[in-house]
Amino acid sequence: MDPWLVAWCRQELNATPVERLMISSQMAEVQGVRLDDGRDVVIKSRPDPTGRAKTCVAVQRHAADAGFPCARPLTEATYLDDLAVHAEEWRPGGDMLRGDSPALAEQSARLYAQLAAIVADLQLAPPLPNPEWVNWNHSGPGIWPPNELHDNRPLATRLPPALVAIATRARARLAEADQLPGILGHADWETQNLRWDSAGPYAVHDWDSIAWLPEAALVGAASGAFASAETPTLAPIQSSEAFITTYEQARSRTFTTEEAEVTWAASLWPALHNARGEYLWNSRPVALTEVLTQGEERLRRAGA
Repeated sequence: MDPWLVAWCRQELNATPVERLMISSQMAEVQGVRLDDGRDVVIKSRPDPTGRAKTCVAVQRHAADAGFPCARPLTEATYLDDLAVHAEEWRPGGDMLRGDSPALAEQSARLYAQLAAIVADLQLAPPLPNPEWVNWNHSGPGIWPPNELHDNRPLATRLPPALVAIATRARARLAEADQLPGILGHADWETQNLRWDSAGPYAVHDWDSIAWLPEAALVGAASGAFASAETPTLAPIQSSEAFITTYEQARSRTFTTEEAEVTWAASLWPALHNARGEYLWNSRPVALTEVLTQGEERLRRAGA
């Protein structure tokens, strides 16, 4: 067991970890541990130079307190050097609902609308910058936000022209939506982050992906990404349409023409992010294929 983890648990949880239950590392390091007081908890640590984690943890706690299916944070986000660290309940189990049908889109959208209603009135510091896959309004010089790993790849300056053209048009359309008010929302709404059981939704994960964007942009991004499991993709257009319509119905509001166009522009951006990564790292072109196939129609609906 890492010495820092032992010391942190003693200070923040008044208990000592005695057994490691799991560990994973991607954008954050996640460790499940059993404490000497009998509790099973998860400790998350990740770089956080701008303090985003404080808001993300606060949103997660608010959602859990309201009865939304997610692990409840047990501490605030604390800082060890450049790492944000917090503990939350251990909530294993549940199953992913794989597929990209309109019916699954509707089910996912109803849960997304439930979360939106819970966090609608939260007044917290915007967790900026937004996660990279929805950070189209970055201040960097290129189309995509700066990323040292991607930007230094040999193919970084030789992306497929059709991909660049779609990304350019989508980003330009989204830039026109800057006047829409921002709200807090979950920006990585993929089936890999949702678990279900026989009673319905069981757990929503990845609360580090809270973003501050117009509601229509958040819904649009989710409508394109909801079907992604281990390999990110872009949902079929009819399923994205079902997601957006179901969300509107669940929230008892209809998007304006401007907002509706923003949903379609935003529906492309996570897939554009993933398509670029596939090309740069010579991965199977799952998102890239769908972006090139669907891009023109989505941009038409976006007014781009």
